[in-house]
Amino acid sequence: MSKSYSQIWVHAVWATKNRRPLIHSNMEHKLFNFLKEELKKMGCMVSIVNGMPDHVHCLFGINPQISITDIIKQIKGSSSFFVNKNKLISEKFIWQRGFGVFGVSHSAVDKVYYYILNQKQHHQKRTFESEYIKYMELHGFENVELENE
Repeated sequence: MSKSYSQIWVHAVWATKNRRPLIHSNMEHKLFNFLKEELKKMGCMVSIVNGMPDHVHCLFGINPQISITDIIKQIKGSSSFFVNKNKLISEKFIWQRGFGVFGVSHSAVDKVYYYILNQKQHHQKRTFESEYIKYMELHGFENVELENE
């Protein structure tokens, strides 16, 4: 082949430090837009960013020239700085260290998009903890426990 092609969709999830409800409704739009713009700056195709007061979900196509760890590290760091610099909340904003990233087949992109879009309705039925553990098990991870940090 004379050209290289790549389309790698991922669903990324991460939480606030100790899963504290730091993402308030009056600032979530600014935070989610900031995350989208940071992903775009890194050459990622962004489909959706949404979440709850204690965690975020992102669906995006990765730039194959940057590791997923570097992408997540960059957007988490820059978004914490953005929230704190602009005083979007009264306390210090910080993310938990870890994250989950799951590959999404092209045929499932719409399904994951709507799942992320409807986070608020979804979490009326299921907690973040039970959702995350179920999702991890669905992807082959066993005996998953969430830790506070």
